[in-house]
Amino acid sequence: MDYRNMNTVPPAAGPEQNEKNKNGKRQGILIGILIGLLIALFLVLCVKAGTWVLSRIPRKSSATVAGTDLPVIGNDALKKIRSIEKLIGANFYQYNDEVTTSGIEDGIYRGIINSLNDPYAEYFSAKELEGELNDIEGISYGIGVVVSVDEELRMPVVVSVVEGSPAEEAGVKSGDIIYEVEGESTYGISLSKVVSKVKGLEGTTVNLTFYREGEEDYLHMDIMRKHLIETRSVAYGMLKPEEIDGTEGIGYIAIETFDEATTDQFAEALAELKAKGMRGLILDLRYNLGGDFNASVEIARSLLPAGMIVYTEDKNGNRKEYTCDGKREFDMPLVVLVNEYTASASEILSGAIKDHNKGTIVGVTTYGKGIVQRIFSLEDGSAVKLTICAYFTPSGNNIQGTGITPDVEVEFDREAYDRDGTDAQMNKAIEIIKGKLG
Repeated sequence: MDYRNMNTVPPAAGPEQNEKNKNGKRQGILIGILIGLLIALFLVLCVKAGTWVLSRIPRKSSATVAGTDLPVIGNDALKKIRSIEKLIGANFYQYNDEVTTSGIEDGIYRGIINSLNDPYAEYFSAKELEGELNDIEGISYGIGVVVSVDEELRMPVVVSVVEGSPAEEAGVKSGDIIYEVEGESTYGISLSKVVSKVKGLEGTTVNLTFYREGEEDYLHMDIMRKHLIETRSVAYGMLKPEEIDGTEGIGYIAIETFDEATTDQFAEALAELKAKGMRGLILDLRYNLGGDFNASVEIARSLLPAGMIVYTEDKNGNRKEYTCDGKREFDMPLVVLVNEYTASASEILSGAIKDHNKGTIVGVTTYGKGIVQRIFSLEDGSAVKLTICAYFTPSGNNIQGTGITPDVEVEFDREAYDRDGTDAQMNKAIEIIKGKLG
């Protein structure tokens, strides 16, 4: 059974009725959350001088459809909100103390951003923003996993596991679905929310429930958190001739993510491999979820001929082009490995290589993230992340939702890899390089 093709969350082992109960409970929780948000919205207007808040809500937002401003709250909506506010103020009985002023306010801000129906748009409280910026800088207080979102299941999936991390020691594997954190379902929760729940103080433990393809039941693990600092995003080396039928000169570079240090690390790897006699290169972008836009562009400039790398267009149609002068064009056979977790900045690089016919793309269709986000800081230390533009490959393709189709499609056989290390995608890349080297 392939969980990526399922339209619902993976079923638990047990009677069918048990699953129905879970689904019913989940629906009840979702309805409760929606009602709670509505109550919270109007309660804060009572508790925190609602007229003052409403007078400061803009009548227009920066959200657009085809460049046209969308009204957020018009006069009719304001009138209705004030009517409901009066009803709540006169009738609502607060029967618990779990509601806080700051929590209500954050809920309002999140509601505005969530209404954009953009999974990449997000509101960060000041504390959450600090964690987000730490992630960008490569600092992590967690268990050592890279996660993405399974779009069909709407649940987080482990993309890769950091070597030597608590997650690796506990037996977590790439492809594992994080089903619950501390007993709470992850269904429909934003990725940053899941990550914040997994993170915590060093030395404390987090209880995670995983769904793994082929297992009869869920996997429950208590994993201790650890302070992890990722210092390298590039791994490289020469393939051993005795392992590839005596062929010499095939280099290998894997880029795990794009950050500020990636450009220099890639240049170092490329120079060292050339010095060792490299005659062809395999560039591995599998499980690379992206990262720094500019880093991927700079690496493209060390590989491509003169011309377009990528261009972006914002809500107003303003176009910004990123080009290459071709002075450092790579002059050896090149194969790029991609998979369903090759996303964003890594799709920029692989897309440009494909459009320029500079290398052979091998693997399966990529993730399909062709939009760019930016974090905007607010005066109180909080922030919002918004999608600000779409990017296009040199041939004018926006791959949002569709991804990049490989030149040679090869599926990854997880069972074969776990059994004896067989990597069908890597083997195909070696075969192509060897063919070009004669």
